[in-house]
Amino acid sequence: MIDTDDLRTFLEVAEAGGVTPAARRLGLSKSIVSRQLTRLESALGAQLLSRTTRGAVLTEAGVVFREHAARVVSELDAAQEAISPDGEVRGRLRIAAPLSFGPTHLAPVLADLALQHPRLHIHAAYADRFVDLVGEGFDVAVRLGYLADSSLVARRIAPVHGRLVASPDYLARAGAPKTPADLHDHDAIIAQRGEWRLRDGAEFVTVRPRARFSADNGEASMAAALKGLGVFLAPDFLGAAHLASGALVEVLPDYPSPEGGLYVVRPPGEHVPRKVRVLTDLLIERFGERSGIRL
Repeated sequence: MIDTDDLRTFLEVAEAGGVTPAARRLGLSKSIVSRQLTRLESALGAQLLSRTTRGAVLTEAGVVFREHAARVVSELDAAQEAISPDGEVRGRLRIAAPLSFGPTHLAPVLADLALQHPRLHIHAAYADRFVDLVGEGFDVAVRLGYLADSSLVARRIAPVHGRLVASPDYLARAGAPKTPADLHDHDAIIAQRGEWRLRDGAEFVTVRPRARFSADNGEASMAAALKGLGVFLAPDFLGAAHLASGALVEVLPDYPSPEGGLYVVRPPGEHVPRKVRVLTDLLIERFGERSGIRL
């Protein structure tokens, strides 16, 4: 018989990448964590983790089982919420968030969420990549920009605006582009997407600029723009202060980038866990159109 505490411990070790960091997070001794993992593997008759001197790596069986274990634990937490007499939000909420936005904008919101719900344990992972929510065991992701079609369920929280910017030094050297076609002759700073979509009246123009500098992180790309390495399509939450100070100048203001969005994304399913609902409500309160904050 499988113990649900063993499932939770396995998920923690898989996320932390080792017994030692998982034990530290759980407030347990390493021997207890190791004993729980051994008991779970014995019950399943399969090795879930390969222990190394650097930590623990999921085996093929562990990768498959992790998805099922995360679903089971999520359903148990939902069941506890449903029968809780005081409607208290509890359990673990695993959130994937962008590194360029999460620590500065999202982290204070998550801290307030934890204060409001003392029995809710929040684990946030910040990275500027699209994580596999189901495969990596996340309850929810906060995403920026444009969402590709998928089976995931998305809720739009707020619009996100972006604009082309460059440093005055760069424009003094290279000249200011007058049309989107001129961008082909300019150096570009690329963050993730290799193309820019710009609005030309009622039409859209796609530009595939010449990458002078590329990074998978918005802050790194912004640093390159400030150093004068080229033109950068910057979201307002990164670029607004630099535009106001004069460190950056807007380029091609008559050809704006189409509006993106701030989204809460969760795995498919009709039931929305209460912990995801309270997070969504708080994000709407802090960043929704009534908040007056421009992203």
